[in-house]
Amino acid sequence: MGRHNFKKLKIWQDSIKLVSESYLLTKSFPDFEKFNLISQMNRCAVSIPSNIAEGSSKSTDIHFKKFLEISLGSAFEWETQLIVAFHQKYLSKEIFDELEDKILQIQKMIGKFIDNLNNH
Repeated sequence: MGRHNFKKLKIWQDSIKLVSESYLLTKSFPDFEKFNLISQMNRCAVSIPSNIAEGSSKSTDIHFKKFLEISLGSAFEWETQLIVAFHQKYLSKEIFDELEDKILQIQKMIGKFIDNLNNH
């Protein structure tokens, strides 16, 4: 399959948007979360497109898949942190539902991408 231009991948584009949403969201979290949930969520969010980009540079699908799996792991981690933030009442149900939907879409897309690589 060869190398991919990661900037053209929808999973990368959507996960880059999620990074901005994560930063925007966590700006409203309490200050004492700065080194906890805020940094964790933003690190996880950044990890999603970063691993897609890094994986796309690999010459084999097996290597690309490994990075996509890391990216998927970060997406599940971010979703968990979103749920924690919601339980702490750091965001409204409306915003939670919207972001939950976005992360589920990203997870689905990464999963499909991995499946497609498996079929080559």
